[in-house]
Amino acid sequence: MMMNMEYHNPVLLKESVDGLNIKPDGIYVDVTFGGGGHSKEILSRLGPNGKLFAFDQDEDALENAIDDSRFVLINENFRFIKRFLRFHNIKSVDGILADLGVSSHQFDVAERGFSTRFDAELDMRMSQKNDLNAYRVVNEYDETNLRRVFLDYGELKNAPAIARVILEAREINPIKNTEQLKTVLSRFLPAHKSHKILAQMYQAIRIEVNQEMDVLKEFLVQSLEILNSGGRLSVISYHSLEDRLVKRFIKNGMFEGEPERDFFGNFSVPFMTIGKLVVPDSNEIKINNRARSAKLRIAEKR
Repeated sequence: MMMNMEYHNPVLLKESVDGLNIKPDGIYVDVTFGGGGHSKEILSRLGPNGKLFAFDQDEDALENAIDDSRFVLINENFRFIKRFLRFHNIKSVDGILADLGVSSHQFDVAERGFSTRFDAELDMRMSQKNDLNAYRVVNEYDETNLRRVFLDYGELKNAPAIARVILEAREINPIKNTEQLKTVLSRFLPAHKSHKILAQMYQAIRIEVNQEMDVLKEFLVQSLEILNSGGRLSVISYHSLEDRLVKRFIKNGMFEGEPERDFFGNFSVPFMTIGKLVVPDSNEIKINNRARSAKLRIAEKR
């Protein structure tokens, strides 16, 4: 099939693939296939004996599958990376790339409900196989859980008030679409920064619907297990919640606390940080505005 580059404009393409330090005969994984931009770049650097596995839970992404004997596309959530690689008799790999967040395609297709620009049903599922969607979060979660979602995932200090207003509104009528949700939340959207706050609200619901923080943690732990010694992890994140998890795991091999020190006060960590934090330059941001918040971290397994 033809790959649709407009489906998702790959962010930090060269930098993230350079970070994998690709061996021509190595085995690599792109866990966020999308439009296939990163995968195509990885394949261009592999020799005839190299292999690339890609994951994408969104069925729309299957239309971008690359016709190459070295390539396998797996239509599953990358939280199952270890299980599905084992299904293909792969127990260890030389590099893993993750471009986290929502693809351009998902933002641009109005009916998916990801974008603040369109009126759509409350959905926000990255996989249409998921039972939980934005409608259920908004209309069925109790006040405590709504407050948790907006506070933890939207980092909104007025989360308690937001939760109460949603509860009051849905007692009269269910909140069925994004326009109704915007109307309900309008009192929290001052004109000078309404887009920013609304984006935080959408982000909070989307993260909850897709369990993004849990998925990321499971993925990082499994990445450590399946990477060969000297194998590389290249991760692009788009908000502080993701980046914090990635940074901590690369630094300490854990998400909270500090690793235990030995008698001499030393501690061993599983990853070595490669280079400094990489962000897009002004030219890339000008071409692709969604790149503006991207942060790339690269690590090598010891």
